[in-house]
Amino acid sequence: MLRRAAGNKGVSIARQCGPVLLSLLGFLGMASPSKAQITLGPVTVGAGLRTEFETTKPSGGDFNNQFLLDDVRLYINGPITENIKFMFNTDYDGATNKIGVLDAVARIEISSHFNIWAGRFLPPSDRANLYGPFYAHQWGVYTDGIQDGYPFIFQGRDNGVMYWGQFAKKIKVSAGVFDGRSATGNPEVLGAARVQIDFWDQEDGYYLNGTYYGDKNLLAIGGATQYQGGHTATTVDFLMERKLHNLGVVSIESEYSDYNRLGGYDALYAKSQGAYVLGSYLFPKKVGVGKFEILGKVAKADFTHGKNANYDQKTSEANFNYVIKQFNCRVMSFYRDVRFDRERQNFWQAGVGLQVQM
Repeated sequence: MLRRAAGNKGVSIARQCGPVLLSLLGFLGMASPSKAQITLGPVTVGAGLRTEFETTKPSGGDFNNQFLLDDVRLYINGPITENIKFMFNTDYDGATNKIGVLDAVARIEISSHFNIWAGRFLPPSDRANLYGPFYAHQWGVYTDGIQDGYPFIFQGRDNGVMYWGQFAKKIKVSAGVFDGRSATGNPEVLGAARVQIDFWDQEDGYYLNGTYYGDKNLLAIGGATQYQGGHTATTVDFLMERKLHNLGVVSIESEYSDYNRLGGYDALYAKSQGAYVLGSYLFPKKVGVGKFEILGKVAKADFTHGKNANYDQKTSEANFNYVIKQFNCRVMSFYRDVRFDRERQNFWQAGVGLQVQM
């Protein structure tokens, strides 16, 4: 079951386009001197694309080969005043063949200690939701029954208002209230909160990464919960990444999830819980224009309190990646094996994906 949810940080990778727009507007002003000229601030614009070839083989079934356009995103960001900013991102979802509003956020950012976001964005949740498919470490993210099972309107997002702040460069907290009806059908407000501690290097900003490809030595532990009408969704996540000087980069990521009548991957089951461990090694030597990386992941999720018999899902994934420019350009080959003890059909998938951003 492929769950397409989650996040991006277009603000961090967008390129300055203000000077080009200003030049164009200046030219138009010269051609029509009777009209007032317009001055734009430093607006940033970016875009991202994920596409893949994938073959799927169900147990006892035939091969299914597909060329998929998973996601296409447009990122726009800019300041209104020194402390008030606007973020607007869109996403073409290959699973539905529709374009939707990803982020539409009014950002009041007074200091690292005090930030208010209002609009549509990623609520406080697990690291996996806060990095999304474009900043995930693996290719087949959100396929294990564990990562980012929180309820959402579109691609992990919900409409609401949130406070977040960073203290002593090590502790990051966030809390907010969100529209429950759109996300779950329940008209009660949905509350969300997260606390994260960075023991080594700090992670700036609200949205996160699944890896930093050696740019940071990271040891981070985070916990998040969402609550609505007595129902809860809770996760604990861990990421350790260390650059071994000239010996490459080692990364370990893990998460435990408990979805208690809120969220989850299978709507037929009220509860699910599980955990995964992911490990990777980025080779230090550059080969051509990039570096090679190997990655492995194992996961197990249990689905209970449903209309049918309880069942378990075990997921294993291996990636062999070619990292050209971190998240802006990478080629990722993958093999994924998904097995159930009952109720569902086992299958495996293999393929190669390309991601580019600017």
